[in-house]
Amino acid sequence: MTDGSTPASRPLRILIGCDTFPPDMNGAAVFTARLAAGLVERGHEVHVLAPGAADGFVGARVEEHQGEPMTVHRLYSWKWLFHEWLRFALPWRIKANAARVIDEVKPDAVHFQSHIVTGIGLAWGARRRGIRLVGTNHTMPENIVQHVQIMPKPMLRGLIRIQWRAAERVFRQADAVTTPTRRAADYFEKNTGLRGVRAISCGIDMRNYTPDLTPRSANRIVFVGRLDEEKHLDDLVRAIALLDPELDAQVTLIGDGDQRHKIAALAKQLGVEDRVRLAGKVSDEELRATLTAATVFAMPSRAELQSIATMEAMASGLPVVAADAMALPHLVHDGENGYLFQPGDIEGFAARLTQVMRAAPEERERMQRASLELVTAHDINRTLDTFEALYRGDTPPGE
Repeated sequence: MTDGSTPASRPLRILIGCDTFPPDMNGAAVFTARLAAGLVERGHEVHVLAPGAADGFVGARVEEHQGEPMTVHRLYSWKWLFHEWLRFALPWRIKANAARVIDEVKPDAVHFQSHIVTGIGLAWGARRRGIRLVGTNHTMPENIVQHVQIMPKPMLRGLIRIQWRAAERVFRQADAVTTPTRRAADYFEKNTGLRGVRAISCGIDMRNYTPDLTPRSANRIVFVGRLDEEKHLDDLVRAIALLDPELDAQVTLIGDGDQRHKIAALAKQLGVEDRVRLAGKVSDEELRATLTAATVFAMPSRAELQSIATMEAMASGLPVVAADAMALPHLVHDGENGYLFQPGDIEGFAARLTQVMRAAPEERERMQRASLELVTAHDINRTLDTFEALYRGDTPPGE
């Protein structure tokens, strides 16, 4: 135990702040819910500060997420006009609101998940009260600007620079800064000038997935995630159109987003609407069953700081075909548990999907087992161990 740290034998009271939290469905929201639930399961008291959901509730209430109860402090929020579901807490009230919640909760540690709104208030409040502060970055300003496309491009580039400077100001206040992968950490350091950023996987509980290593009788491709512009799902639809009809390949897109209608229109335009299923949001049971029965997982996104969905596919024993971009090569080792393709190379994308679907049973099983082996490095318990140490002021295991 280091000076000023919390004894390892005592449960902690932790306040986690985020700008997106369930019922939102995205990587940052899912990670925050899983982290909070894992900490509750370990006996800690967890409070979450988040924007209000669509039900309009404002205040503190016990909510169940990932099967665990936790106190969620919902802030008055506005819906972002240019997005289907995104809501944000009011920036001009965030410092006062964060200070009020911090004083009510009296946490041992504060952990913010983004610098955009909630992180500003929590960092300001925690530093002034001498509370241990951890910050995790899940965002890229380049992705944020997709929600303000009405701006001219020079203004968008300026907004990106402003956001990186804002990130530097907020995260510099933290005692520890983390991102989900080493590549994401390097990218964050390059753009903010900060150093010592730790790469800590979002983690996954492999007990929640049901891999099936038996040969497939049909070719089923699956994607899981938001149907947003940054995912480049038009690349996937165009690749489907290039596949040999003899493969009789079907693709299921699980998730929803503002690109849903464009994807459906593109599939119709290319004559593959009968092969592209837009499943929308599904239950955990249907998600698990779809992944278990699939032949291959496809991830065309070029801006993943980790990709929980890809880890879920790997934990389901699936080969993965993914864009060779950002953090995806951390998960997809070309030729081992699937293949990488150059972003925008539709023919290459289709060829890699074909390579998996036409693989001999023993070759496909080899890729499946490789996915299962590689994802073990992202076990959620390692993630929880590391964050517990950071909250206490200790050196994380393995450092």
